[in-house]
Amino acid sequence: MEVVYKLHLNNQKKYVQKPYLNTGNGQISNQARKQSKKKCFSPCRLDELAAPPARLRLLPVHQKMTNIRLKKLPLLAAVKPENVKAEKDRFMRANFNYNPYFMYKGCTDDKTMNTFNYPSDRYLPEAILILENTIAHFGNFETFEKVTGGPPITRAGVLSLTKQYLANENLEDEVRIILKDDLISRGSFINSHGYYTVHLRCANLRENCLEGLLNHEVVYFPGTHYLRSYNNKLQPWATLDERNKLDIGPVNPTEEGLASLHSIMFSKPFLWRIALLYYTTYKASKMSFKDTFSDLSKYVENPDIRWEYCMRAKRGQLDTSRPGSFCKDQVYLVGVLQLLKRRKNLDFPMLLRLGKVSFRDVNRRCVTDAAKLDKTRIPKFMEDLESYHQKLDNVVKTNGLTDILSHVE
Repeated sequence: MEVVYKLHLNNQKKYVQKPYLNTGNGQISNQARKQSKKKCFSPCRLDELAAPPARLRLLPVHQKMTNIRLKKLPLLAAVKPENVKAEKDRFMRANFNYNPYFMYKGCTDDKTMNTFNYPSDRYLPEAILILENTIAHFGNFETFEKVTGGPPITRAGVLSLTKQYLANENLEDEVRIILKDDLISRGSFINSHGYYTVHLRCANLRENCLEGLLNHEVVYFPGTHYLRSYNNKLQPWATLDERNKLDIGPVNPTEEGLASLHSIMFSKPFLWRIALLYYTTYKASKMSFKDTFSDLSKYVENPDIRWEYCMRAKRGQLDTSRPGSFCKDQVYLVGVLQLLKRRKNLDFPMLLRLGKVSFRDVNRRCVTDAAKLDKTRIPKFMEDLESYHQKLDNVVKTNGLTDILSHVE
């Protein structure tokens, strides 16, 4: 197994010292002092420090933000702010009374961005029910995190557990793990030209959360994203042309819903995190950053956790004083609810064996007849289907969803 450590540094501008800045005798010239004073701000004047040029406020999120044309990037890379740490420090110094101004190193096109600019409130009641049910059970988020997440884990601990899981599943030569500190999400799975890479964020990670995260992404029985990608390569619809011919449904929300279920169903199966993502995304579409942050205090006291959720919801925006959000995070809860509604009749092992398909494709004759199942793989926990279905039922009961799933589409 190759474990790669990458140190990610913000792009640094090179400043060239002009000849007139030094008089040659160790003294700074009056002209230099004037130039310096023009660029200095009092640290407490956050409004002045934060205010972007008026011209920039008018630009859409996905358009160029300077006179230089920005490079087009994949969606998740394009919406990742470059100045998160600086803006978080500024936000905390202002006692949460400040709307961050995010900068980006790239952009994406209108069509792609517009897909994720319109969050839904369809399952907002379900999200609130899950949040309130969890609070009623644990009292507050901090207790919930300690009980369900387990003890905090160090970077060395992350590395040790990851090695163990990969070895147990004979995946050392198939998957590369990269540990990072600057991920927006806790983890991400990338399949690039047949090479599988998992990025894990080490900051604020707990032992049980790591197990769920590995289960979600790649290892620990092994995980959903990896197996679905592996099985998909064996199918006729691995190519876009064949996928279109068979009219295969979209990967999400089924993909993220299934992965989210597998990340929590083997411990205390509370859907708190994905419910809070759904809730925050919708609220951010109606509020500024600081107002969304304040609203989350009803569920989470810890300012670092609230910042994390608000920043995820507001990524892609320049001026976060405006309503608006990036709604991709809503797919987790939507996918989970759709799968739980069909837990009695849906063939979950087949859903995994078919690869990157929607749950609606599982019962389509043209899909199952064309499927190549001989070399497909399923996780070990699916071999005992009775136990698997019991765990699904437990997720429904634990989160108080028994009487409301009939309303899910």
